[in-house]
Amino acid sequence: MVTAPTLAEIEEARTRLEGVARVTPVYSSETLSKLVGREVFLKAENLQRTGSFKIRGAFNKLATLSDRERRAGVVAASAGNHGQAVAWAARELGAKATIFMPQDAPMAKVEPTKSYGADAQLTGATFEDALAAALAFVESSRATFVHPYEDERVIAGQGTIGLEIAEQVPDVSTVVIPVGGGGLSSGIALALRAVKPGLRIVGVQAGLDGWTIADGIFVKSVGESTGRILDEVLDDMVAVSDEEICSAIVLLLERAKLVVEGAGAVGVAALLSGKIGGEGPVVALLSGGNIDPTVLISVMRHGLTLAGRYLVLRTRLQDRPGELIKLLSSVADKRANVISVEHHREGMDVPVSESEVELTVAMRDEHHCSVLLESLRSLGYEVERLR
Repeated sequence: MVTAPTLAEIEEARTRLEGVARVTPVYSSETLSKLVGREVFLKAENLQRTGSFKIRGAFNKLATLSDRERRAGVVAASAGNHGQAVAWAARELGAKATIFMPQDAPMAKVEPTKSYGADAQLTGATFEDALAAALAFVESSRATFVHPYEDERVIAGQGTIGLEIAEQVPDVSTVVIPVGGGGLSSGIALALRAVKPGLRIVGVQAGLDGWTIADGIFVKSVGESTGRILDEVLDDMVAVSDEEICSAIVLLLERAKLVVEGAGAVGVAALLSGKIGGEGPVVALLSGGNIDPTVLISVMRHGLTLAGRYLVLRTRLQDRPGELIKLLSSVADKRANVISVEHHREGMDVPVSESEVELTVAMRDEHHCSVLLESLRSLGYEVERLR
């Protein structure tokens, strides 16, 4: 049975992590503050070693193992960030690490795990599959299993973030924390409840209806022990959609110049969607920045489309010379930038004298999209907006 670490144990973890984990910066965001209507601060754990908060709990756990336990090696199951952290901590402390990860874990998390010297085993479709494989390996190897959240020392390590937030933003009234298995959120909340008891603390989940781009917090349920802790220390728990997460990632990249993975963006997503409640200064934890570049490209395109920055439209032209350039000139007249043109004549259900054109256009905003569509229709084009 995992018990909640005390404030003293979290403070001991902080001492253990000195010179190992970075005291990550907190940035105020004028853009987010205006959008949300209250002062917003971002705790940038995406700038932590290995790209996420996980190094805190992993190192605190491994640093307290005996020499015999380290010689036997350590094992972890992870969607990516925990595995990287255990691999890094094991390398620093001279232990062998074996990390079990889902087969579709992002390569941005798999490759660093290997580069830190760990044996990365890709198995199963979900974190739970990787966990089962890791536990089976522990039985046969006698290595020490490092659970990503159901462990007092891991929780205590993550709780050091709470101590930093309390010192860096002394007038904070609300803290927003991602919730997956619950190790991060329970550790931070325990620390904050001890040093700032009147604070409002809100957890944010994703993927409640299935797969999510917030893979770092995509678990079937909060842990048994961490769940009990969260029931006592959280004021509220809310959920966000992938659409909301995409918009938050785009905004953070464009305006705050911070690269954040899906799990790290859920707090900002919840703020932007008005789900947090309370008033006064709020801190959103950006828990990690290990987003796969291919996913980031897709997220940016989707997020820009949602914001009206990309417009995809379809229309028909008379199939004769000059008609396409006339259409493109009409688009250019409204200061829209054509990114791609698909011109279809064959295999389409259109009259023999016509062709279909699909345009992808870069726009300023949703109003600009409306102006362009209205202009084209006024010129006689039958325009269908696809995205």
